[in-house]
Amino acid sequence: MMEEARSRRTMLGRFSPFFVFLLLLAIWQIIAASGLFLPLLFPSPVAVVRATVELWEKGILVRDITASLSRVFSGFILAAVFAIPLGLLLGWYARLKHAFDPLVQILRPISPIAWIPLAILWFGIGNRPAIFIIFITSLFPILLASISAVKNIDQLIIKSAVNFGAGGGDILRKIVIPASFPYVMVGLRIALGIAWVIIVAAEMVGMRSGLGFMILDARNFLRTDMVVAGMIIIGIIGLILDRIMLFFEKSIRIRWGYRDLKGER
Repeated sequence: MMEEARSRRTMLGRFSPFFVFLLLLAIWQIIAASGLFLPLLFPSPVAVVRATVELWEKGILVRDITASLSRVFSGFILAAVFAIPLGLLLGWYARLKHAFDPLVQILRPISPIAWIPLAILWFGIGNRPAIFIIFITSLFPILLASISAVKNIDQLIIKSAVNFGAGGGDILRKIVIPASFPYVMVGLRIALGIAWVIIVAAEMVGMRSGLGFMILDARNFLRTDMVVAGMIIIGIIGLILDRIMLFFEKSIRIRWGYRDLKGER
């Protein structure tokens, strides 16, 4: 009996997200069919599916998804290459952190959207301003996570290395970097999620491709079904990206033993 009850709970746990989506679709369809809103303003799920198929058949969907992902990953990788080494150095050398911290705290609260006019003036129209916006968006979450990662390292490990004659460079390379990376992965995951949100806004200004442009273009032609389709596609891709980063984060934690040490499941 207990095994059956446990199995039933497990099945319900696995399928509960599916049931939530079904409930949401049912409510959406009921509201759309009720006549409270014009179909032009509140498209039904069926209309959104048809719009998605239309975008796919015209090749627009693949083109714009590819454009958005390429811009996001270009800016994200550039930010990671720059921010991770800088963050580890600032976390390790207190004087450097003291010197750079005011500048970081001034620039960090500025919305990436506020950089769009300057990005267009500096880089013109095309991919480069969008990549720059994603770079700025991703930079500070990765940088701050890298700094915090160094601060979270057990000082007893570092003191033991010093007692065995390890120098500053060896400690940084052989202890600090490996011990920090599981925490850096958290910053990378957060940064990628924010970057995927911001790219949509960046593509609505001065772009001729990408999911943001697709939504804006559909709005101009009063195709709210395509607008909603674009929004749902953005959400699904965001979920996939988050799950991919979560997989890598868990893999790195398991590899370095953080799962066992922290008692994680």
